[in-house]
Amino acid sequence: MTTYKDIHGTQVEVRADDPSNPVNGQIWYNTTAKKLRGRTVNPTAAWSSGGNLNLARQKLNGAGASNTAALAFGGDVNGSSIKNETEKYNGTAWTEVNNLNLARKDFGGSGIQTSAIAVAGQSPGGATVNVETFNGTSWAEVANVNTVRNLLAATGADNTAALGIAGTLANGNHTAIVELWNGSGWTEVGDLNTARYFTGAVGTSAAALSFGGNVPPNNATNVTELWNGSSWTELNNLNTAREAMGTGGTSTAALSFGGGPPATANTESWNGTSWTEVNNLATARFLPGGAGTTTSAAAFGGAPPAAGLVNTEEWNEPFGSTQEFDLS
Repeated sequence: MTTYKDIHGTQVEVRADDPSNPVNGQIWYNTTAKKLRGRTVNPTAAWSSGGNLNLARQKLNGAGASNTAALAFGGDVNGSSIKNETEKYNGTAWTEVNNLNLARKDFGGSGIQTSAIAVAGQSPGGATVNVETFNGTSWAEVANVNTVRNLLAATGADNTAALGIAGTLANGNHTAIVELWNGSGWTEVGDLNTARYFTGAVGTSAAALSFGGNVPPNNATNVTELWNGSSWTELNNLNTAREAMGTGGTSTAALSFGGGPPATANTESWNGTSWTEVNNLATARFLPGGAGTTTSAAAFGGAPPAAGLVNTEEWNEPFGSTQEFDLS
């Protein structure tokens, strides 16, 4: 057991409670419990193979709270066939369920398996303002976004509250526009500081994170911004610039995986302050779907090839444990 003399001389944080998201190796003294505590995490977190999608595709989106309850919807095959197929994942296999009403790719998607939202994107008829919500059984068309956008991101806890973030306008230009969904309509709120498309996004409508993407004239970026419910603030950047990645998590604990170009297997974990590179995907993938959290996530679909990937990878990170240390 670690003793006090083993850490003597180390700066130890003194606080009345335990930190909400301690990192591996962090030590603090809890004055309420009168205990010296520290965080240890199993370093073997990694990706493993999961069940295959029924439909191989890229440019799809995902929703879900874990790698045992995910949703895959929309996407594209061979760059010419836009899809509306929707599938549910139970941690073992994907099952086809009721399709989107409007086929789409390059759209924003978020929520959980039983309460998701699909925002704008590219339909067979062109860029659209159309929005649909999923109730666990079927999709329903709801109020449109105010601005036609393609290549955007969306994030939110469920289909009653979400953000539609950035993308490209009808003229193809990058945009920083952000719109807020309250369950009945959309309102434009504070813009990102950096206009971009194919950005990653996680979190809720009140606390979100946007990271990476493509910025003018046509470059991948590593810029990370935090939404506090009223405005965006730039924070520490991704270690690797990328666009069109898979995502999972919240504004204080996020996962970014895959992306490109070219397609990468790189995975990074966000602890609320900074990004750390962790174990890579087994398959490099650009334009994948993603769902879950920093402890239980799923990556599915993507490219190459243009026809789309069919395989799923599951991220499982053992929960860190808080240890109490002997002060003798």
